[in-house]
Amino acid sequence: MKYQIACAALALMTSAPAFAQEEPSSPVTVSGSVGLVSDYRFRGVSQSDRGMAIQGGITATHESGFYVGTWASSLGGWGRFGGSNMELDLVAGYAMPLGENATLDVGLTWYMYPSGADKTDFAEPYVKLSSQIGPVKGLIGVAYAPKQQALGRWSYTAQNANDVLEGLPYDNEGDKEDNFYGWVDLSGAVPNTPVTLKAHMGWSNGNPGLGPNGTSIAPTGKYLDWLVGADVAIPGTPLTVGVAYVDTDIARVEEDYLRPNFMVNDSKDAGKSIARSTILFSLTAAF
Repeated sequence: MKYQIACAALALMTSAPAFAQEEPSSPVTVSGSVGLVSDYRFRGVSQSDRGMAIQGGITATHESGFYVGTWASSLGGWGRFGGSNMELDLVAGYAMPLGENATLDVGLTWYMYPSGADKTDFAEPYVKLSSQIGPVKGLIGVAYAPKQQALGRWSYTAQNANDVLEGLPYDNEGDKEDNFYGWVDLSGAVPNTPVTLKAHMGWSNGNPGLGPNGTSIAPTGKYLDWLVGADVAIPGTPLTVGVAYVDTDIARVEEDYLRPNFMVNDSKDAGKSIARSTILFSLTAAF
């Protein structure tokens, strides 16, 4: 009996590859990643009080080019994002090839801040054009968030920001504003190494204030942010280690105008700006 079972198992194993080849491939591909960063920087500004953050996301892509996904990160909490400790993004879009080496990607991101105050969530459509030339990949993107209360110029003086923390009403409560962001990304693999070099520059144009609960995404109105760094893929693993220099051209006088919402609130780095330059470290696992 044991011999018959072994023969049956052997026959099943030897026939499995042929059976697997006959199965049609799935039209949907699922990919994702989880990671740890030394500071969560969104367009150059810290969202985690210059502290560590846990991040992760997952995306399902149909062979037609349509995709849906979600991405999340821990936050610094307290006065920004309505006191939420988490950002949750919902993403949907369509990517179509343009020739052999270019792709046009059109979609929308819905930014959510669970367990926070009201009027913190907002939507932002985007368009991205990417191309690969040899080992170098380039991307040009624009994102435009139409007028929404989460981006409004509610509290636009330092005095009123303090008043709000004491329970008094916002200046210009209910105001709606929009936001534009344009950026360029470049990356390139170093031949015969696991190293990829990367660079980014972006330009924000929005309202000069923090909106209700610190949700405006161009807090000083207009500013530049940039990044230069490198990623190293660890051979034989799904892990990637990254290091980057991140900075903005936001002036100190602009930061002072937006205090206390524009500074770190924990005991270690209390009072420090959340937009000063930093060296950012990351560890990411892809699946």
